[in-house]
Amino acid sequence: MSQRLPRIAARKLLKILLRKRAGVFFIHQDSDGSHVHLGRSDDPAIFVSIAMHSGDLKHGTLLGILKQAKLSRQGFLKLL
Repeated sequence: MSQRLPRIAARKLLKILLRKRAGVFFIHQDSDGSHVHLGRSDDPAIFVSIAMHSGDLKHGTLLGILKQAKLSRQGFLKLL
């Protein structure tokens, strides 16, 4: 059984993805309004957009961001 994803705010997710851990990290590419765009360090073709709104991200939104980032649940939990 896979471990449940935690409730997490967009700002905390951004900090986690920008840290250099587990061999995968992201680089801040651009900002557009309330969205931040990141590029993956090992594959420049992978981009992630995070909406920087207040409160926790919805479960489906977090799953969508992880899918964009090509990160599995286990891979993301290792970055926590």
